[in-house]
Amino acid sequence: MTIKLVAVTACISGVAHTYMAAERLEKLCAQEKWLVKVETQGALGIENSLTADDLAQADVVLLISDILLAESERFEHHRCVQIGINTFLRTPEKALSAVRKAAASPQETHIRVV
Repeated sequence: MTIKLVAVTACISGVAHTYMAAERLEKLCAQEKWLVKVETQGALGIENSLTADDLAQADVVLLISDILLAESERFEHHRCVQIGINTFLRTPEKALSAVRKAAASPQETHIRVV
């Protein structure tokens, strides 16, 4: 099953982990043959911003963050998986498993991975 995934990565300092997580996710999605667009919220502000169209076409929204995300209300009515950035970097398979589960769930399903 090809999943269309959109994601946001953000860490406390807004530097290394934000971009490490984005890069790791892009590689994992390539292996899974999933389509992905990643927005980063880092020291340089919001980059590669997700559009309303991106969100409308996505099967799942993956939020990889340890901080409150800017404009988080955008994700309320979508299937959403939330995971801390350190948890994602240590065990990304947990996030992928939750994304698969969310993709098969009703709209507005929110899953928190710990």
